[in-house]
Amino acid sequence: RFVPGRMVPFSFPLSKRALWDPVPMGDVIGAHVTYYRNPKLSLMEKTLRLAYRHAKQNEKNSFSCFLLGTLAVNEDGEGITVTIDRFDPGREV
Repeated sequence: RFVPGRMVPFSFPLSKRALWDPVPMGDVIGAHVTYYRNPKLSLMEKTLRLAYRHAKQNEKNSFSCFLLGTLAVNEDGEGITVTIDRFDPGREV
């Protein structure tokens, strides 16, 4: 599950004031969503059909869009569910 080669360190943008001490403390831990949880993806049929129709009508081989939804921890605390229920084609600009 934990693949060190795929893990990318993240950083926060520069700011004039720091709310915490940026010096690392303690051991490095993995922060990947599947490291501790079993993910489940739920996609609304209407959203999938809309994205498919938009892709077929698009003249380009590749285009950008957004799939929007919610993330919830299951009641048993052992998994997460990502529910995608909206499609946004975005803008060309």
